[in-house]
Amino acid sequence: MATETTQTRAPETDEAGQVDRPDYRDFARCVHCGLCLNHCPTYKLWGREADSPRGRIRQMFLVDRGEMPIDATFVTHIDRCLDCRACETACPSGVEYGKLVELARGRIEQEYQRPAATRLAREVFYRRLLPFPGRMAALGRLLRFYQRSGLERLAAELGLLKLLGLAARAELMPPIDSKFFSTSETQTFPVRGERRARVAFFAGCIARVTFTALSEATIRVLQANGCEVVVPGGQWCCGALEVHAGYRDVAREMARRNLDLFLREDFDAIITNAAGCGSTLKEYALLFGPGTPEHERAETFDSRVKDVTEFLDELGLVAPMRPLALRVTYQDSCHLLHGQKVREAPRRLIAAVPGVELAEMAFSDQCCGSAGVYNVTQTETSMELLRKKMDCARATDARVIVTANPGCLLQLRAGAKMAATRQDVMHVVELLDRAMGDPG
Repeated sequence: MATETTQTRAPETDEAGQVDRPDYRDFARCVHCGLCLNHCPTYKLWGREADSPRGRIRQMFLVDRGEMPIDATFVTHIDRCLDCRACETACPSGVEYGKLVELARGRIEQEYQRPAATRLAREVFYRRLLPFPGRMAALGRLLRFYQRSGLERLAAELGLLKLLGLAARAELMPPIDSKFFSTSETQTFPVRGERRARVAFFAGCIARVTFTALSEATIRVLQANGCEVVVPGGQWCCGALEVHAGYRDVAREMARRNLDLFLREDFDAIITNAAGCGSTLKEYALLFGPGTPEHERAETFDSRVKDVTEFLDELGLVAPMRPLALRVTYQDSCHLLHGQKVREAPRRLIAAVPGVELAEMAFSDQCCGSAGVYNVTQTETSMELLRKKMDCARATDARVIVTANPGCLLQLRAGAKMAATRQDVMHVVELLDRAMGDPG
């Protein structure tokens, strides 16, 4: 486990106080012991030093010193990283690998010229689409029409997706919701029973058009356990995908907007049900240098962010639950376990459901291959990791695979379908919601 927190030094900043370069001490913590190697998915697949955490750190260090160019080889090795941060959990020296690789990707974005088509697609997605809820909703409606009009089935039957090399990616496309989760105006959901907390719910961006049921289940479970839930209107994307891709300027702008919105009121906690979002929300301070106007506010914000499983475990479940005769297994979401260091909370919540038997999965702490948009940009590697994950899931004889991140849900559902395991996949709060809800 890491022995130091992320706020152990004053990071290097540019003229505007933006944190875009690592400090020498960040590299020096890595003593090249190799304890991370067997925890790195890409090293385990290929056995190549350049695709291991310490190998990538060495390359990043040489680039930072100007002794190695930011060329196609360097970019390839950095792009192949899932940023799952399993190496951080294994590291005895407290190397903050996630921060290092995200800073490296920021520099790549600034200094490296990707092929024109790739650069255009990235610019459209990260700058012109993802940050804007209205545009995401419009795209969601188009995709919903494509899925439900018969065009998707027709494209598959005619072999168009296979011809375009999109067949594997199409398997991962989530079904678009009939009703989107709205954040255009502030909504308040009253507590059921005695009020124990007042929380704000962070709804995410892609989740608004693909995981409305999960958001609603999260709110119901919080209400049932004594929480008044406020969904602030006008909230933006958390910026996680932008940070992972190197678009730090876009992530900073979204962070500023969310700081302004969520710090207007003094909530007991800011709740997210997405482990990937939560990891970035808890690290907003890393986007701003000490002494900048945003840094202190970001630290206050970060201290209030809680994953829903973490919060419910600390608060304690009080809502009555009916028995569910289910054998389930749990898949650790990388950015909950390795990014936020939350391991036992979701397991305790699962075990609290009467009748549920938890069967631990082998290598539950290894990435399923989702990793943000990794399953789109590195599909072949992602599918190889998913096949290994489904082998582990099948071996548990569990009827349900439970996890704590929407990206993992999509990946594992696709895996269950492709591997024909006949297993349901649900979020921890969906399991709780089922137990706390009306049997009808």
